[in-house]
Amino acid sequence: MKKIALALIAAVTLTACSSSGSAVTNLDSKAFSGKSQEAGVVTIDVRTPGEYMTGHITGAINIDVEAATFDNEIAKLDKTKTYAVYCHSGRRSGIATAAMAKAGFTSIFNLSNGVTDWIAQDLPLVTS
Repeated sequence: MKKIALALIAAVTLTACSSSGSAVTNLDSKAFSGKSQEAGVVTIDVRTPGEYMTGHITGAINIDVEAATFDNEIAKLDKTKTYAVYCHSGRRSGIATAAMAKAGFTSIFNLSNGVTDWIAQDLPLVTS
């Protein structure tokens, strides 16, 4: 009987953990392009300001994930909005989206392989 009870507890625990989901969804370049163009979606480039100026996705705002001000900057954002986040290769955007999820953001999309893949897919960048 104890074994059955322990098995049931383990099954319920695993189900609860797996059904909680994640606030972050990883997308390839084509899907990210569509998501970033949806009405109300805020696109965030988490690279350095210098990288941002060399070319960024249309409409993206720059919040450098490696800057000391990153947490303060994301704290100013509306947590109920949808965010599309990217960097050069996907590493920094992974860090940024994890921080955003931890801060309470619920709808975050990450460009899996970064702007490198975006360029490889011949998608446009703008300079400012």
